Amino acid sequence: MKKAFLSFFASAVFIFCQFNAAQVSAAQVDTVEVNSAVMKTKLKVVVVRPAGYSSGKEFPVVYLLHGYSGNHSNWITKAPGIQQAADQYNMMIVCPDGGFSSWYWDSPVDPQSQFETYISRELVAYVDKNYKTIKDRKGRGITGLSMGGHGALYLALKHQDVYGTAGSMSGGVDIRPFPNNWDMAKRLGSYAEQPERWEKNTVINMLHLLTPNSLSLIIDCGTEDFFYGVNENLHQQLEYRKIPHDYISRPGAHNWPYWENAVQHQLLFMNTYFSKK
Repeated sequence: MKKAFLSFFASAVFIFCQFNAAQVSAAQVDTVEVNSAVMKTKLKVVVVRPAGYSSGKEFPVVYLLHGYSGNHSNWITKAPGIQQAADQYNMMIVCPDGGFSSWYWDSPVDPQSQFETYISRELVAYVDKNYKTIKDRKGRGITGLSMGGHGALYLALKHQDVYGTAGSMSGGVDIRPFPNNWDMAKRLGSYAEQPERWEKNTVINMLHLLTPNSLSLIIDCGTEDFFYGVNENLHQQLEYRKIPHDYISRPGAHNWPYWENAVQHQLLFMNTYFSKK
């Protein structure tokens, strides 16, 4: 009986220690405020640091963008598995606030919506200054969902000197079929009055900026998603241009259960890219 008790006690101590070790090793989540000089405001940003951050090395960073009407906290509250992924892949994950409906453009009509400059210049500079990061495109990725899927590809295509890998989950990769949706007209002007802006600022019309292997790309969209058709078209256009990319199409709709799963594929893909570099 005494031996059984001691064995049980030892096992309990071991489990307790393992639990506490796991707690200690969990990713650290910070919420910081970053100044945007171009918009003359401060914006909140979630920064996930992996358990091994205290070591002396530098870490790759994935910028993870939210969708329309979202904010900086969406990913960490609705897809908490990203913290485990940060630990598993030893990477940082940065979740900025992209505004209610910015679409991550530098709006030609709204000076308070200059999110291309903010994300790809001001925020990247802030993160590189204040954290132990790989300060090179080979250590930076960007992805997002819906509006953020459009934003991630848009920013990566325009700033290939900043990002080496990019992805999209259920992304609005062609905005033209939706001229009256999601406040896009507030950022570009109406499609009827400013068609050239819409043509210029839709991802599917920007593929001429790519050369094979210039960006490591992953695109994911569910078959029941209202953006499925434009993602299929983007995939076909990339194939026609012989631009290598991963394309995932599976059952699923435009919702968080889909994105919780999809983001794990995106982070694995980007970790593979970082590991090769």
